[in-house]
Amino acid sequence: MDVVLDGERVTYEDVVKVARYGAHVGFSEDCIPKIERCQKMIEKLVEKGEKIYGVTTGIGELASVFLSPEQGLDLQKKIIYSHSASFGRELPEEEVKAAMTSRANVWIKGHSGLRLSTAQTYVDMINKGVVPVVYEKGSVGCSGDLSPLSQIAEVLIGGGEARYKGELLPGPEALRRAGLEPVEPTFKEGLALINGTQVMVGQMCLLLEDARNLIKNGIIASAMSLDALNTVLKPFDPRVHELRPHRGQGQVAAHLRSLLSGSEILANPSGKVQDGYSMRCTPQAFGPTLDLWHYTRDVIETELNSVVDNPIFFPDEMDHIGAGNFHGQPVGIAADLLKIGMSEICDLSERHTNRLLNPVLSGLPAFLVEGAGMNSGMMVAQYTAAAMVSENKVLSHPASVDSISVSADQEDHVSMGPVAIRHLKEILENTVGVLAVEMLAAAQALDLRRPLSPGRGTGIAHRTIREVVAIMEADRPLHPDIKAIAELIRSGILVKAVENEMGELVI
Repeated sequence: MDVVLDGERVTYEDVVKVARYGAHVGFSEDCIPKIERCQKMIEKLVEKGEKIYGVTTGIGELASVFLSPEQGLDLQKKIIYSHSASFGRELPEEEVKAAMTSRANVWIKGHSGLRLSTAQTYVDMINKGVVPVVYEKGSVGCSGDLSPLSQIAEVLIGGGEARYKGELLPGPEALRRAGLEPVEPTFKEGLALINGTQVMVGQMCLLLEDARNLIKNGIIASAMSLDALNTVLKPFDPRVHELRPHRGQGQVAAHLRSLLSGSEILANPSGKVQDGYSMRCTPQAFGPTLDLWHYTRDVIETELNSVVDNPIFFPDEMDHIGAGNFHGQPVGIAADLLKIGMSEICDLSERHTNRLLNPVLSGLPAFLVEGAGMNSGMMVAQYTAAAMVSENKVLSHPASVDSISVSADQEDHVSMGPVAIRHLKEILENTVGVLAVEMLAAAQALDLRRPLSPGRGTGIAHRTIREVVAIMEADRPLHPDIKAIAELIRSGILVKAVENEMGELVI
């Protein structure tokens, strides 16, 4: 067992280990009795004839309809079937596994009310590679991710479709091949399986990891551009940033100083007193994205280790409360904020590219190629970056400020967090492309500065890029170059090359 779920200390990295790298997951032995105790409490309350939302009543607007115990049992399957109503493209397997890992960590806290055997089968599906087919659209982020979580639960109870060892199969066949039996849900298990934000949480765990990698790549790209543009170094002096001690700002300035150290280009100052804002204010413009990343991580890890369900059971008091812990607004707002932060990295990057290509601003050949006129150089690569930057401005509009009423106005305020997350995914992909264009231009500019050598860190990045993309002597198609650098960025290879020699770029 590689990742232990205890409901208290699970990190976003733990979820990534399971979802992306195949780590096995299990429950903390100390917490297992909490699951069993809660289900026994529910059975006692049902025997007493107590009215419990979603157990002995209908759900949503139908909560006023009282059900017999027999009807309550039948309801659990019906809840899953009726809520499985999503549409669109299939979510990647890693996102489904991340959602399942996140949901299982809710149950271990012992307030949701399902059997240990049900929870264990769910975890066994993760470990044995039974990955339910889940469509991307259908959740409004409240009451949690009902529809996509229902598609996962469908397979658990012997329906739906799943992928097993890469093959698309009916859910029961996927379970059979993995040596698992479908679950017959009992009281509360229908709601316990689906009433939470864990599809959003699982996706955000993966996106946090991707954003962290892109932030590091963005700092390296900025340093390469600043080196090639012969920036004035004084604005990165630590004394400046101690006077305005935002954490992200100070970290970016420190990393720039380190990456630029030893630059022969910067040892030959241009005589400028100060540079344009996109150069001089790189720490101030880039730094807030680091702060937003930390805020987002804190929100997601709080959510990851919370009881996100309805109703919630309190075995110590033999009490149950129908409340609103399933509401996805914290996650939706966090995703929207990270969208803004990542978009700002792209805004800054494209302005660096513009400066590199403009001979008036750079002192280098127009569009970074000799023989301008016959050669257009990297002119249109900037168009590509500009297109993605402009798209990000649309995508970064906050989805969480929107709401639409559902369930006959019983659920009249929703988070739209899943929309924010889909937009964030697209922004992160655009960030890969925008940074690839900046690095392509900056590497070319550093070559044009020869025989002067770049800084220690920027030199490592330059050499890593030159292993996959040659210097441009004359016009050629640039999309293969952008794609090759994008792979260095996406894979983390470029960051690893720099960190292996310079130490970790802590964010």
